[in-house]
Amino acid sequence: MRSDIIAAISTPPVASGVGLIRVSGEGCFDIAEKMFRCKTPVKDFEPYKMYVGSIDGGEITDFGMCVIFKSPKSYTGEDMVEFHCHGGVAITRAVLRKAISLGARLAERGEFTKRAFMNGKMSLSSAEGLVDMIYAQSVSEAKMGFYLYREKLLNRVKVVQDKLKYVLALIDANIDYPEEDIAFAETENVIRDLKECRSSLIPLIDSYKNSSKVASGVSVAICGAPNAGKSSLLNAILDCDKAIVTSQKGTTRDVVEGAKEIGGVLFKFYDTAGIRDSENEIERIGIEKSKKIISAADIILFVTDGAEETSAEDKEILLSLDGKNYVVVANKCDLPQRNGLKPDLTVSAATGENLDALFSLLSKKAEVDTINFEGDFLTEERHYTAISNAKAAIDAALDAIKVYPLDVVAADVKDGWSYLGQISGETCDEDVLNEIFSKFCVGK
Repeated sequence: MRSDIIAAISTPPVASGVGLIRVSGEGCFDIAEKMFRCKTPVKDFEPYKMYVGSIDGGEITDFGMCVIFKSPKSYTGEDMVEFHCHGGVAITRAVLRKAISLGARLAERGEFTKRAFMNGKMSLSSAEGLVDMIYAQSVSEAKMGFYLYREKLLNRVKVVQDKLKYVLALIDANIDYPEEDIAFAETENVIRDLKECRSSLIPLIDSYKNSSKVASGVSVAICGAPNAGKSSLLNAILDCDKAIVTSQKGTTRDVVEGAKEIGGVLFKFYDTAGIRDSENEIERIGIEKSKKIISAADIILFVTDGAEETSAEDKEILLSLDGKNYVVVANKCDLPQRNGLKPDLTVSAATGENLDALFSLLSKKAEVDTINFEGDFLTEERHYTAISNAKAAIDAALDAIKVYPLDVVAADVKDGWSYLGQISGETCDEDVLNEIFSKFCVGK
């Protein structure tokens, strides 16, 4: 039988100033009593207060601190203990092994947070926000994670869920007291409330298109003819020598990647092989891979050599971009301009001229420059699907109410409530829960 007490190292397994070992579950205070020595016995500890003393790690003894958290006022909602020792692989592992030898078991990935969810300390969407914050690579990603973590989406969803629950109560009352005048009045109220619910969900659904780009990063494919300066421009954007630059055509034969945060949003740049007809088999493979990257990109950054006449390759590439989201940039603006493509912007990879203007243009093209991180938005595909399905169920109820009695309409209303429950966790199945919490590290 598995122990109800779980333990894990909550800091990275590297040399560091402080190491943190968490223990949670009924009986964890007994483990702490056997492991921690100071003037005040653990049983007399004041909760949420650090005590200094010796930590028994079996083969290793360390001098550190201990703090206890009493249920339900803890992260997991259970009794919890934290040992704060000196950072380092040997010390933290020794303290963890000692806790396990005294009756704890090693926590699974995300098990501390899963217990917090199961004990009502946070919603499912809040847990998803927490993992988004942990893995955030840009300011905007961290802000979006914080939005979920602080229950802002949950609060928005709960308002709609509560209204749908009220609608179901009206329908039940109509079934119990089916007088004609009451039925008519309740039907009008049901229609009004369903329309309000629908109106509340539409802005969230509409927000997903742009905010989801922020969550995954905006992909930018840099394309153009050979020797237009694509690799030089990538190096200038990243402010490092990421791509090899030579005067020889066809130097770039594979996709070179790099990322840069622009206005708090992560942009992922892909320097592709120069597009041209080539008899070299390796270069042809690189060109085909480039075409796939270009096809999947959020934005195509078409680079042309501003110091040269417009080539047939330039014209062919530009024609192939028709209907796509692209930006035309003429490189080498520090030299006399001869290109006749009428670019959106001229830049110089050599001097860095107009790079800031390029960043602003890319943000505008990605439609991420106007996102209000203080407002309401969706970033998770799972949330988008749940809310879209809820809206579809409400639409079905509004259509059904025109021809069917209210008790038939109730099925669609219940479906709408249930879809929204997938965000709060009220109706989420075990497989989804396991998938979400598996994203966490063991110590969280």
